[in-house]
Amino acid sequence: MNLSEAKTIHCVGIGGIGVSALAQMFARRGIAVSGSDVALSPVTAQLKKYGVKIHIGHNAKNVPRSCDAVIYTKAISGENPELIEAQRRGVPAFSYSQALGEVSHNAYTIAVAGSHGKTTTTGMIGWALMRAKKDPTIVIGSFLSGVKSNFVAGSGPHFVVEACEYQKSFLDIHPTIAVVTNIDDDHLDYYKTKANLFRGFVQFVSQIPRSGFLVCNLGDPVLKRLALRARCHIVDSSKEKIHFPLSVIGQHNVRNAQDAAAALRIVGLSSAAIKDGLSSFTGTWRRQEYKGTKNGILVYDDYAHHPTEIKATLDAFAGAFLGRRIIVAFQPHLYSRTKLLFGDFVKSFDGASAVVVLPIYAAREKKDPSITSQMLVAALKKRGVGAMYAASLQTAAGRIKRLAQRGDIVLTMGAGDVYAVGDLFLKQKTES
Repeated sequence: MNLSEAKTIHCVGIGGIGVSALAQMFARRGIAVSGSDVALSPVTAQLKKYGVKIHIGHNAKNVPRSCDAVIYTKAISGENPELIEAQRRGVPAFSYSQALGEVSHNAYTIAVAGSHGKTTTTGMIGWALMRAKKDPTIVIGSFLSGVKSNFVAGSGPHFVVEACEYQKSFLDIHPTIAVVTNIDDDHLDYYKTKANLFRGFVQFVSQIPRSGFLVCNLGDPVLKRLALRARCHIVDSSKEKIHFPLSVIGQHNVRNAQDAAAALRIVGLSSAAIKDGLSSFTGTWRRQEYKGTKNGILVYDDYAHHPTEIKATLDAFAGAFLGRRIIVAFQPHLYSRTKLLFGDFVKSFDGASAVVVLPIYAAREKKDPSITSQMLVAALKKRGVGAMYAASLQTAAGRIKRLAQRGDIVLTMGAGDVYAVGDLFLKQKTES
């Protein structure tokens, strides 16, 4: 079964930012789409607007009788009842990345990969193409500001996608242009070693056709080594000069803009169009997202969940808000990541005046009692960082309320549901 021929599609894990984008794409093409997840969310609320039927909880009965194909997130296990039901009935099942590869197969695909910055860089490229009236199709791992969606339906030739390295998902995508922002120690629960991680990226860039392009910063020794393994045209993004102000803050976003500019130049955008697109890009959901102000305290949320991202984000806010204290609510993401990168996490919060640490967000993992948030709090205190533990989102909001003063920045950080701490703080009654 070719996905383009499907008339009824069921999505397992439809609330996921990637799967939901494909669900919306198929629904807007007139295909009957249903899906399941563990809870309702802003993502599922958006899908309902397009007629997608949402089931809460996973059950074999959720799979439609006339189902032509199932798309699933790799975050679910092989024991998922809906996946088992699809296999029992002989319904073709595609992982999210396999489905993405299918729908982008004949398109001019611009794929953005890398350990950090790929969502923002994807957004920059997609937004600039939209501003230039190129009408791209965009699949991104967040809601793109300006359209408030993780999917943009375009009729132009360009298919702009975020390519994730987890479980080598990006190997299902065959890009004409591949952007690699960086390669850092992440997803080592899967890759085990840095060497294996690097080999995964080598496999990815080897899929670029000889007539295609690899965009990366050749000033980065790891990326320079990667470029030597590619067989296509190499474009050094470090040569791009961003002489205009960006609407997103931080040096890391200047580097993201360089990568985006290099890719946009390949597809023919003028310097003026690149400047217009990148300078007007205001970010994506959960990336430096402004949530509100209360009693002179500014509240922001960011998806940073890796030590490199945390440090870059804190540096960006310190540079943009000189002299202001930054109060952080942090939710570690995955037991394995917290354990493997523990020392780096401890060093990454030096730019914070105080850190409230929530329990580890397990996501796809089983509980590992050998690593806890309390251990991170103790290590941060030993380093001289004002850290404290909060057992719940509500408790964390209360801690923030007692810590934050007029003029401070409150910054929630993590890949789980830590953003709710900022929402709860903003909703708290002001004491008279």
